[in-house]
Amino acid sequence: MNNERTQINDDVQNGDNAEQRRSQNMRGPSDRRSTPRGNVDRRRGQNLRSSMPSGSGYTVLWGALIGVGAGLAAMYLLDPNRGARRRALISDKLTRAGNRLPDVAGVTVRDLSNRAHGAWAEATRLFSSDNPSDQVVEARVRSAIGRVASHPHAIHVAARDGVVTLGGVILSDEVPALIKTVEAVRGVQRVENHLEQYNSPEGVSSLQGGTRRESRSEFMQQNWSPAIRLVAGAAGAALLARSLTNIEFQRLLGFGGGRTAVTIDKSINVNAPPDVVYALWSNFENFPQFMSNVLEVRNIDDEVSHWKVAGPAGVPVEWDAEITKLVPDEMIAWKSVEGSTVANAGYVLFEPNADGTTEVTVRLSYNPPAGAIGHAVAAAFGADPKSEMDADLMRMKSLLETGHLPHDAAQRPDVPQRRTIH
Repeated sequence: MNNERTQINDDVQNGDNAEQRRSQNMRGPSDRRSTPRGNVDRRRGQNLRSSMPSGSGYTVLWGALIGVGAGLAAMYLLDPNRGARRRALISDKLTRAGNRLPDVAGVTVRDLSNRAHGAWAEATRLFSSDNPSDQVVEARVRSAIGRVASHPHAIHVAARDGVVTLGGVILSDEVPALIKTVEAVRGVQRVENHLEQYNSPEGVSSLQGGTRRESRSEFMQQNWSPAIRLVAGAAGAALLARSLTNIEFQRLLGFGGGRTAVTIDKSINVNAPPDVVYALWSNFENFPQFMSNVLEVRNIDDEVSHWKVAGPAGVPVEWDAEITKLVPDEMIAWKSVEGSTVANAGYVLFEPNADGTTEVTVRLSYNPPAGAIGHAVAAAFGADPKSEMDADLMRMKSLLETGHLPHDAAQRPDVPQRRTIH
């Protein structure tokens, strides 16, 4: 069973066909049932340890830090002497921030729009001819000079048939950048340099004062534009999420993470023998009877089924899934087909206990829109798959042990049909 679980975990991560990869190592039901109970217990301990996420230590650490932070915040805000004033100050700051938010959003949208228009203009320029007049070329050159020269008023510009003549005075260390900038101006075919160069502004009236121009990226400037602030904020949030979750970026954002952006492991003991529990699970059309968000499961054939699940805000999400391994009374493994809206994979194990009960272990890996960040946002709005799976497993347990439908079930499930893939 240890080999089975390890290999199925690989299938969940890689999306390969489990039947082809595990057929040689899979043991038959008779081998499994003949194993002494002590060995089963030891293997189960190893399995549970091996199936724990690699970041579980970080989860415990961050949970402790969050608890300490929450306690300190409560002490700060609920202080009997100053707590009321502190809460009022925080409320005022939040109100002011909320009032400024529409203005900030409007400025950011306009900045992004202007940048998009500029990028579009630059792109279309590459595929269009430009034959500006001499006056237009001169205006363009003067505009460009102001970005690289500390004394642009001291430079004279003349343009004739695409040939730009530069005169006046300039500091010698600014000449290379100036010539390069002017040559890059649209409509300039050649640059004639008649500038008088000085190593120092001393004794030259036109070179007094002024501000040195430095070519720096927008991120290195003192004041950031709204678009740059937005980009920096998004990058900072991504780094913070990466440090808190210890999940690589492709899984965190849902890009190239396959089916493993979010992994959930759950186990529950059911007072029923494995064959009864397996019979309920092997008929997927029964799932809506104890899974609250599974609206419909329709079997297309012996291996493929169509799923319809309630997504965020109740919007239905649909995909097709295929069975990758089916061992009667022991295991069911599946994965979504390629191109599914929500890539997912997982397995269910049915392990008998000495007292005749069954331990049901479910492992589900999936990649929601926006990856683990999308999962966190959904959890913040009450759509937490981990909590929902706990509730689903409790409904399944109640159904099998009492024979009564959960209070939110629509109708009694059909008698499960045994299905086996050879």
